Amino acid sequence: MNKLIFVSGGVCSSLGKGVAASSLGALLEARGLNVRMVKCDPYINVDAGTMSPYQHGEVYVTDDGAETDLDLGNYARFTSGPLSKANSITTGQVYDAVIQKERQGRYLGRCVQVIPHITDEIKSRILAVAREDQDTDIVIVEIGGTVGDIESIPFLEAARQLIHEYGKTNAISVHLTLIPEVAGGELKTKPTQHSVKAMQEQGIQPDVLICRAPVMLDEAMRRKIALFCNIENDAVFSSYDVDTTIYEIPIIFFQQKLDQVVLKKLGVDARHADIDKWRSMMERFHGRTGAVRIGIVGKYMELHDAYKSVYEALFHAGLENAVEVELVKIDSSRLEDAPAAEALLDAAPGLDGILVPGGFGQRGVNGMVRAACWARERKVPYLGICLGMQIMVIDWGRNVLGWEDADSTEFNHDTKHPVVSLMEEQIDVKNYGGTMRLGKWTSMASPGSKLLAAYGERIVSERHRHRYEFANRCRAEMTASGLLLTGFTEDGGLVECVEWPEHPWGLGVQFHPEFKSKPTKAAPLFRDFIAAAKAHAKGAAK
Repeated sequence: MNKLIFVSGGVCSSLGKGVAASSLGALLEARGLNVRMVKCDPYINVDAGTMSPYQHGEVYVTDDGAETDLDLGNYARFTSGPLSKANSITTGQVYDAVIQKERQGRYLGRCVQVIPHITDEIKSRILAVAREDQDTDIVIVEIGGTVGDIESIPFLEAARQLIHEYGKTNAISVHLTLIPEVAGGELKTKPTQHSVKAMQEQGIQPDVLICRAPVMLDEAMRRKIALFCNIENDAVFSSYDVDTTIYEIPIIFFQQKLDQVVLKKLGVDARHADIDKWRSMMERFHGRTGAVRIGIVGKYMELHDAYKSVYEALFHAGLENAVEVELVKIDSSRLEDAPAAEALLDAAPGLDGILVPGGFGQRGVNGMVRAACWARERKVPYLGICLGMQIMVIDWGRNVLGWEDADSTEFNHDTKHPVVSLMEEQIDVKNYGGTMRLGKWTSMASPGSKLLAAYGERIVSERHRHRYEFANRCRAEMTASGLLLTGFTEDGGLVECVEWPEHPWGLGVQFHPEFKSKPTKAAPLFRDFIAAAKAHAKGAAK
């Protein structure tokens, strides 16, 4: 029988359930166990694909093309278990499946209700992940939202039923709460007590409590919490603020013996833990010398989570290059005017690289084009991702080939020079959710290219999320004028990578390499991009 761990949260949102669940998964993997992660999201959207980045942060994409919550990105960075559509469960998916079964008459005319039909659907999806791989030992299920939210009740009820059915040695509850600090520096436990009470009202007694606090809780505080929350003393843990990186949290939990207590409650023998890779990563973190400044030119700069995986991939690349990566966030809308754009970019103190990430819609696009042109002309390292590659192509058309109206048909249907256009199979698509080129695709890197140098092999497997492509009608003129097309789909039909000639490092890819980057192994393109930025910084310092 697989073991189940349900991770829930209380008091308020954004406490870090995803990081806590991922860190626990990392520690269990360090003890030789096979772990699978599942996210239950209470929103009624079928998936995160049509959500605004301002609403929900980035959309994380899996190999099989699922558009999911950004917490799956945390799972991927901390743990090694495979992730797919099955690992993301939403209220929208659950109700849609139940309604389809009702329409097909599969409930034999019975009244369809939240209990048992909705909860049974939730349980079946969780258990499907548990049973998908016979080698799976433990499934960690993160329940989104906050206990007390009406949207989360069916998921908590499904968890209660599974804990009851599996028994306390096979399924446990880990609850994350807040210990706020009030004036005078006093820590307050009352919100945590009320949060546990809310869980008990749902029929779930938390077995382990992780307390989010500004500092490490002392023994007296932990005993008080344990007493009032009906939890064993050794099952109360601190998730305190760190001034280093979230990737230190597995080590912090390991030092508090979180994994040992969890395994004891699950009746699993605590095997030797090998956390050397996390310690080695922290040694590299503390061993960084110098810094590079990377300008992120994008559309959604106000919310950090909108480009979560990009920022994390840059951090990982900094670790491998032994430098700190300083992010300079530049709203592309501020670069729309050419003279103002050059003045702003020239005035930005010591930019060692420009990165243009993915995005949709026309707002700020001309500013991105000006940023790409600035990086190309001044020989500043540049990495374009998805839209960022298309921006390189638009810049080349306008500023090298002299096609003033060169554009993507996404932004200008009437352009005489559509250098980026809609894929033929997308022309009649009316629905926006889950209808793009999504998930894992294989690309072929050209000999002598920076793409090949980064990956070390011709076959490149990365994930996509887009509708528009490099317009093949422009291939001949683009290459004749010097633009390097260095990556293609296996059949050669679509351009996957472009590079600037006679430039230290200017490259754009149609895929999203950030989704596969890890703190222990940076994405190859990000690694080489930061290496080029590091070389640029050294050259500028001379």
